[in-house]
Amino acid sequence: MGNDLHRRGRGHWRGPGRGRIRRRLSLAVVFAVLWAGNAAAQECRPDTVQLRGDWGQARFTVEIADDREERAQGLMHRTSMPSSAGMLFIYEEPQRLSFWMRNTLIELDMLFIDEHGVVRHIHHRAQPLDETPIAGGEGLIAVLEIGGGLARRMGITEGSSLRHPAFAKSTPAWPC
Repeated sequence: MGNDLHRRGRGHWRGPGRGRIRRRLSLAVVFAVLWAGNAAAQECRPDTVQLRGDWGQARFTVEIADDREERAQGLMHRTSMPSSAGMLFIYEEPQRLSFWMRNTLIELDMLFIDEHGVVRHIHHRAQPLDETPIAGGEGLIAVLEIGGGLARRMGITEGSSLRHPAFAKSTPAWPC
């Protein structure tokens, strides 16, 4: 009657094209699994931080400053920074951290982070070239610097979790 598919009891169909559909579905499942596995593997990378909270999620491509020289240089003398970029300053042990804006030409938001990857303090819109110390607090192991005003614009708040391999040696709030 014009329909080449025939029902074979209990929801099973047979007919022309059925094998092709099954192969396509199988390939789609394989690609979905590969894509999901690849996405999961890329979720936690040294050049990327992810933040999440009640406000949602954000991702930044970061440069790492994890030794004395890199931390001293920071983002000095830069005239711009993409909105999806930042710098993650990493310290070996939890400590009291203060930053300043010496020779920094762009406005920044500073997110002070504890050893579990939890944002404990945000300093909004640090002013270029200002050498006044910006205290982040005690028990901190990292600072994420992003473009000035981004934290408020995105809704990033204290208590947000940051995901990055640097927090793997503690008990991270958001594990890799």
